[in-house]
Amino acid sequence: MTQNGNALRFLAYAFAAADCGSLRQAATALRVCESSVSRNVVKLEQLLEMQLFERDVRGVRLTEAGRAWTDLVRIYYEGLQEAFRDAARDNRDAKTLRIGLCAVGGGEFLKRLIDRFRKSYPDVSLAIEDVRHEQCLEAVRRRRFDIIFAPELGKVTSCRAEMFWQERIFVLIPAGHSLAEKRVVTWADLAGMQLLVPDGTSGPLLDFPALEGIVTDGCRPTVNMCQGGQASVIFNVQLGQGIALAGESFARNVAIDATAWKPLDGHHNLFSIKAFWLETNPKRAVFRLIGLARKMANTIPSPAHSQGASFR
Repeated sequence: MTQNGNALRFLAYAFAAADCGSLRQAATALRVCESSVSRNVVKLEQLLEMQLFERDVRGVRLTEAGRAWTDLVRIYYEGLQEAFRDAARDNRDAKTLRIGLCAVGGGEFLKRLIDRFRKSYPDVSLAIEDVRHEQCLEAVRRRRFDIIFAPELGKVTSCRAEMFWQERIFVLIPAGHSLAEKRVVTWADLAGMQLLVPDGTSGPLLDFPALEGIVTDGCRPTVNMCQGGQASVIFNVQLGQGIALAGESFARNVAIDATAWKPLDGHHNLFSIKAFWLETNPKRAVFRLIGLARKMANTIPSPAHSQGASFR
C-alpha cells in the first residue's frame, strides 16, 4: 500500500531518467541526489516486477518492455499532473470570478448587475474579458470562464443557459445616407445594404452569428466580414461603406461622428442576452451572480419595450 501510495513519485524519477538518459542528469533536473533517483527507480521496477532500464557506464536506457510501458503510462501521468495543477489553480482562483462577454449589447443591465455584485460581495475579484462567439461553449466547458454572457449560442447541451434580458437592436448609419432622415428603420429598409461585422473581436457591435435566424431571406442585408475589430467597422460606417448593429444601451451611450443611430422597428427587432455556465462549477460566486441577475430581471423594466426616437 505504501509503495502504491508513492507511485507518482516513482514515476517522476523514472520519466526523468528516461528523458535524460542518465541518473545523474535526472537528479540534477529534479534537484535531488543521484542515489535517490536510483533507489526510487528500483522500487518502481520491484513494484511492477519488470525491468524498465538497462544500465551501463554510459547511463541508462529503457528496455523494450520499459519503453512500451512508459509510453502508455505517461499519458495518464501527465493528465494527473494537469489535474493537480488545475486543482491548485482553482484553489488560488476561488476568489476570482471570470466573466466572458461575447458581442453583448445589454450594457446597462450588465453594468447594474456587476455594480450590485461588487457592492454585495466585495471580497470577490472580477476578471472580465471578451470571448469570440465560436469559442464560448468550449471556454465554459474548460472553465476558462466561470460564466459567459452572449446573445445566442444555438443549441446548448453541455452547460446551463438562461435568458435574463432582451434589448432593442439599433442600426449605425452614415450621416449622409437617405435612411439617416428616418425616425426608425426596418429590416426591409436594410435589404441589400452592406452589414459590416467585426471579425477580429467580439465587442458591443453585434456579430453575424447573433443575427442568424432573425432576418428573413427577403430582407437580409449583405454581410461583409471586416478584418479587425469594432473600431474598423465604425470607421468604415463613417466612410459610408455600410452599416453596423448594436444594442440600445450601447447606441444610446456612444455618440459617433458622421453617423446616426436608428432604432430597428417591426419583427425581430430584439435580441436576447443569455448567461452560460456549468452547474458543476464549485464557486459560490457564480450562483450568487446568477441569483442576483434573476432578481434584477424580475424587478428592472426591460428597455426592449422603449420606443425612443432616433438620435445622432
